[in-house]
Amino acid sequence: MIRSLLIANRGEIALRILRTARERGIRVVTVFSPPDRNALHVRLADSAHPLPGSSPSESYLRGDLLLEIARETGAEAIHPGYGFLAENADFARAVEEAGRIFIGPGPEAILKMGDKIAARRAAEEAGVPTIPGADAELDPEVLLGRAEEIGFPVLLKAAAGGGGKGIRRVDRAEDFREALKLATDEAGGAFGDGRVYLEKFLVKPRHVEVQVLADNHGNTIALGERECSVQRRHQKLVEESPSPAIDEDTRERMCEAAVRLAAAVDYRGAGTVEFMFSEGEFYFLEMNTRLQVEHAITEERFGVDLVFEQIRVASGLEIRPPSRPRGHAIEVRINAEDPDTFFPSLGTVERLASPGGPGVRFDSALFRGLEVGPWYDSMLAKVITWAPTRDEAIAKMRRALEELRITGVRTSVPAALRALDSEAFRAGDYDTSLLDDLPRAFERRDFDLAALAAALASHRRLLGSGEKGLEDGTARGRPTPWMLGRGPWEGGEGL
Repeated sequence: MIRSLLIANRGEIALRILRTARERGIRVVTVFSPPDRNALHVRLADSAHPLPGSSPSESYLRGDLLLEIARETGAEAIHPGYGFLAENADFARAVEEAGRIFIGPGPEAILKMGDKIAARRAAEEAGVPTIPGADAELDPEVLLGRAEEIGFPVLLKAAAGGGGKGIRRVDRAEDFREALKLATDEAGGAFGDGRVYLEKFLVKPRHVEVQVLADNHGNTIALGERECSVQRRHQKLVEESPSPAIDEDTRERMCEAAVRLAAAVDYRGAGTVEFMFSEGEFYFLEMNTRLQVEHAITEERFGVDLVFEQIRVASGLEIRPPSRPRGHAIEVRINAEDPDTFFPSLGTVERLASPGGPGVRFDSALFRGLEVGPWYDSMLAKVITWAPTRDEAIAKMRRALEELRITGVRTSVPAALRALDSEAFRAGDYDTSLLDDLPRAFERRDFDLAALAAALASHRRLLGSGEKGLEDGTARGRPTPWMLGRGPWEGGEGL
């Protein structure tokens, strides 16, 4: 078993990994940027080591510094959490070449599944259903012909995109050429990769994903599915397991497809195969080669610690058969943002009262005095509830959110409550447009331009002048998270 571990992350997920490691007697090394100097993952670690800058590119994306700290502290393994370097094949390879253990899949699997086109081809070769479409390498006129063949509307999607970015809908053939040029330019500017591919636009789609776990002994299993269709700006807000839309036959076929794909790419560790579900059929969307933010609801239903299973697999052990799933689990992400506009909220946490009681779990690294700045993702915490039935889990979640008190920054809690209270959600008959269809406290809210200007000025002071901060927001050179609501914690997730 691994005896010492460096956590190459921050916030809630760093604390989550730390707790599992400490319970198992594993020595924990953490790192921190200047804004995180008082963070809980720093206070509770066996040793904590500073990183030089506040921006992701100066801190948690510095793979060279992380490896140097691992060498200095004797850490046997590195756990990347999610986001930052979690899906960076070069970093995974560098960790292995440095004689350390990367807690995650091999670099080849990360590389293959991190490219949307390569992942789609791998799925097709494994016999996994894919959305009708076409690859980016085709001539524009061929792409247009394919779009006409499958029928409008269609989506043009960036091959290197993720998290709902780099997507353009085209409703008519006469708009296709211009849309393709714009999509190519946008993809090149945002991701440094101008390739785009074509997909059929699905009617009332639902976002359903399957948790997989694989080891180095040829064993691959699925631990059920998660429904992730309550989203704002293509980012997940509420997740539940099991999905209220999936019957047993579909569940079995979906899980079998996920296992088949993971085995086909020689996957190891914990990963998630994401599907779109529409009109009774499911289609492969992407594979996230890391731990998911919403892994907790799978843990609650299956009685498993997925972080410990990752560590066991990385230690060379076989995966253990999971318990039979039980009951229903729901997770709500608590983001520092306006609940109507979803524009990020900056400030300092002045008061904090966390929810509790039977069947309530609060995954958080919050504390009074925590400064919520523009450097990292807006997610502050996660509330997870479990109950024997879906209705009970919803009621428990509603009660937990009403108990939660965070002052000093605005949060997304009211938006989550709108979703939970909606007739569509309670009936289990909803899709990814749920939040867009619900009334808000203010149907139209004008931004406070003075506050926005002040935030921009603060951002430039913190990250450096001009465009550098906008270019170096994530490992793939995406815009900084607070500008677009997209954070390095989310990696390639469309959640």
